[in-house]
Amino acid sequence: MAQAELIIEPVANKADFNAFIDLAYRLNVDDPNWLPNLRMEEVEKFTPGKNPFFAHARHQLFLARRGGRPVGRISAHIDELALAQPVEQGMGPGTGNWGAIEAEDEASAKALIATAEDWLRAQGMTRVIAPMNLSVWEEPGLLVRGHDHPPMVMMAHHAARYQPWIESAGYQRVKTLYTYDLDVRKEYPPLIQRIIASGEKNPKIRVREVELKRFDEEAAIICDILNDAWSDNWGFVPFTPEEIAYTGKKLKPLVRPDLIRIAEYEGEPVAFMMTLPDLNAVQLKVNGRNGKPSPLGWLRLALWLRKPYPADMRVPLMGVRKRLQASRLASQLAFMMIEYIRRAAVSHYAAVRGEIGWVLEDNQGMVAIADAIDSKMNREYAIYDKLL
Repeated sequence: MAQAELIIEPVANKADFNAFIDLAYRLNVDDPNWLPNLRMEEVEKFTPGKNPFFAHARHQLFLARRGGRPVGRISAHIDELALAQPVEQGMGPGTGNWGAIEAEDEASAKALIATAEDWLRAQGMTRVIAPMNLSVWEEPGLLVRGHDHPPMVMMAHHAARYQPWIESAGYQRVKTLYTYDLDVRKEYPPLIQRIIASGEKNPKIRVREVELKRFDEEAAIICDILNDAWSDNWGFVPFTPEEIAYTGKKLKPLVRPDLIRIAEYEGEPVAFMMTLPDLNAVQLKVNGRNGKPSPLGWLRLALWLRKPYPADMRVPLMGVRKRLQASRLASQLAFMMIEYIRRAAVSHYAAVRGEIGWVLEDNQGMVAIADAIDSKMNREYAIYDKLL
């Protein structure tokens, strides 16, 4: 029997949108390492007016059907803030993106990619950086190493089949992102301990916990340091005030003061390190494969958020102000924050594992820090580009 024709159409109504969201759960149902995010969070991610990304981005969702049955999806989008960045930093004028790809087979995947490319061309784009789901601050890149274990909080997991399909569609790898795994129960090498002890004797240095009663103010401090620290990084797009508020609100249930540190030098906040308990480990157990927890699942999730114990840890973000990045002080502050958070993670949350990342492959400072504390690379994400 001949196979039904593949039809790709823009998501145009609520039924299409629901099919777009639900497809990811169906296609990944048999992968034990794929995380079923809460469905309501996935809906929010792709909804203008809820996700502030869309305040500075154009987008179009596409759905592929064969015989009326959804078999694939993709998002094509253009971030106006990314267009304003220097070309040498990865984005820049004429650069669009696609992401959120899910497909049953190679033919569907390639047809979806071609459709996204056509939409980007029609919008005047000349180059595509992908996959981006949706921005560099959310889930950038495609997992190409580390499929044998689930991701930690705020990281993505993709089926291994997508790598050859994307690469055979004419995409070249332009950047690699790493995550690093370590046993946080182990003390760091003697050299690192001496660097930390030296910093503790310096009266100009103060490493403090964030204050929850001043959460909005602390979030603004962290994001100000972040935008400065990362401004020269490949792929950088500035965080807007609306995105700062939105992200702060979403992360607030996971925030623990002893796991997020701000380093001050002569009274000025110059560095920070954010660590989050690994929510994913709990969500894998309670979310259901459709992203809809049972009443008991909701209860277990609420109890864990109230007291995340035991909990492994992920460091999604850290940064040192740009003017200090080539100095010894920058490394010293980083090691001090890492050590203080390590102690808290073990003593207060019974943590065993920690994960740092993502880290750009050519971020020599962060790669050196990861090596110095005996961490091992455990996941690798590829970002591709293609001229249109």
